[in-house]
Amino acid sequence: MPEISDIANAFIRGEIEEFVERPEEIERMVNLFTAASEPMQEIAAALIAGDNDVVDELTTQALDGGVTALEIMDNGLIAGMGIVGIKFRENFIFVPEVLACARAMKAGMTYIEPILSASGVEPAGTVVMGTVKGDLHDIGKNLCIMMLRGAGFIVHDLGVDVSPDDFMEAIEEHSAPLVGMSALLTTTMPNMELTIETFIDEGRRDDLRIMVGGAPVTQEFADDMGADGYGKDAMACVELARSLAADIKAG
Repeated sequence: MPEISDIANAFIRGEIEEFVERPEEIERMVNLFTAASEPMQEIAAALIAGDNDVVDELTTQALDGGVTALEIMDNGLIAGMGIVGIKFRENFIFVPEVLACARAMKAGMTYIEPILSASGVEPAGTVVMGTVKGDLHDIGKNLCIMMLRGAGFIVHDLGVDVSPDDFMEAIEEHSAPLVGMSALLTTTMPNMELTIETFIDEGRRDDLRIMVGGAPVTQEFADDMGADGYGKDAMACVELARSLAADIKAG
């Protein structure tokens, strides 16, 4: 089994040792970065540091060196944002730092997105995302959206304070089979279940895959309300969306 010491990049090793505390997340990060090449680790490190100029430079170097756009996206940009998401969730960093990292990811994706589009890569799926009714928090949701778009999903962002009817209208308008709901307040969590009940009442529940997240949300709560999946952070959101999209395609 790979260990932290097997990761070539000292900055990445330090980030995992200092900020990633949950055993399963340590294992996930170690597996991810030991499998990533050193140039991809450098891109991830620059992104975590919020250095958009370095991410820009390293991304162009990697592309010129023959690294595929998908490898840069998955093993560099999304991997780096995975650590950013954990640090934000655990209050090690705050909104300004997250926005700096977001700018760094955008610097890399500026080169990646046109390549993926030109190569005819089909979108990974279509997702409607929103913070539920009564809740005005959106940083975590926006981080998930950024990473989902980076992973090739078409994402329609409904913003905050989204009613069940607004979710329903967006699903119909965009023919979206994936729905993501976020809540940061315990008082607004029941509105996730209310939204799912609306899907049931409208006869659309069987057509949808529903994922939920947010600081107070748990796997148990997701199961109790009848959601299809729970993501504890932005990287988990991407993994969950990929799994549910594959489930939809499988039929």
